[in-house]
Amino acid sequence: MASVTLIPNREKSLRHRHPWVFSGAVGSVSGDPDAGAIVDVLDAHGKFLARGYYNAQSRIRVRVLAWEDRPIDEAFWHARVLESLTRRGALSADADTDAYRLVHAEADLLPGLVADRYGEVVVVQFLTAGVERVREVILDALAEGTGARCVFERSDTSSRSREGLAASVGCVRGDANAVAEAVRVRENGLRFVVNVGSGQKTGFYLDQRCNRATVAARARNARVLDVFCNTGGFGVGALSGGAASVVFADSSGPALQTLGLNLEANGLDPAACEQLQGDAFESLRLLRSKGRRFDLVVLDPPKFASSRHQLDKALRAYKDINRVAMELLEPGGTLATFSCSQAADIASFTLAVAWAGIDARRDVQILQRLGQAEDHPVLASFPESEYLKGLVCRVM
Repeated sequence: MASVTLIPNREKSLRHRHPWVFSGAVGSVSGDPDAGAIVDVLDAHGKFLARGYYNAQSRIRVRVLAWEDRPIDEAFWHARVLESLTRRGALSADADTDAYRLVHAEADLLPGLVADRYGEVVVVQFLTAGVERVREVILDALAEGTGARCVFERSDTSSRSREGLAASVGCVRGDANAVAEAVRVRENGLRFVVNVGSGQKTGFYLDQRCNRATVAARARNARVLDVFCNTGGFGVGALSGGAASVVFADSSGPALQTLGLNLEANGLDPAACEQLQGDAFESLRLLRSKGRRFDLVVLDPPKFASSRHQLDKALRAYKDINRVAMELLEPGGTLATFSCSQAADIASFTLAVAWAGIDARRDVQILQRLGQAEDHPVLASFPESEYLKGLVCRVM
């Protein structure tokens, strides 16, 4: 087997079970492994540390699969996928929800692999050369373990190109007719239309499932503003929870069209809704200029920072958008604000929100701290798996 030997004193993170080996830690490579090949990782003295898959094109040279000397064969991959599915047993038995994550990459000990369930459809993403190499085994395991009518591939992220892989989208197992039209799912008893072929992520923001229920519980009789609403998950929940009205704001026309279907699917009154299509920052400032006020504002923006070197700019953006949102809130109103930027930890995000309050000349009380749903677990030895953070604030 090929092997990767580390530079002296660069094994600490591996001994702490962090699953990545970066290029800067590699001293030498023996055996000429190709992309996705299994390699042993050795310390500078040649002692075994871990086993994983290798890619010379990636900044992350090795992604660890096992910390012990064991075969990484088809049986290994098959069993590990089924183990991840088994951990979602409670969700699979929930009659009110049939949309949730099945495999959460490194956090489920399957680096580079994401799989989400949308009713009878499973959507899979092969994000790295290591899982691309064993895709047929993984697809068989997903089809067997879920009994899905269709397994649909959405391997169209930027990480594929960084791994030297082309995008791949389409039905890869089962009945393609299952995704010929939008897929309909249930979440917390509500109904949503999901476009698995072109929707954001794999079709829907499943990681916000629990947070949508939390916000809905605070929405009774409230005038709600749902910014970066996408297909309306938060706002639909708010209306179902008794909100007086909801303004939906997003830049995507197709997403707002699907929002209309979601309102209809849940029997919600379109007269209680208003849609604003355009840049979210501009929409917020437009509402402010018109003197609009709200009792509850939800901010769920896309990733503002893809890496640490973008963090300062991202935190300024978080401060700016939260400041304008606070200026739109009635005294005592509620702000539910989120960041999905992995580079921005909860302390940095909280500080940005605090500075927004200072600039808006409003006092801000933090009522709740929120995170990703349990089907998006955080691996304790891999802090990068904790990317979603949220605050529920009272703005006085």
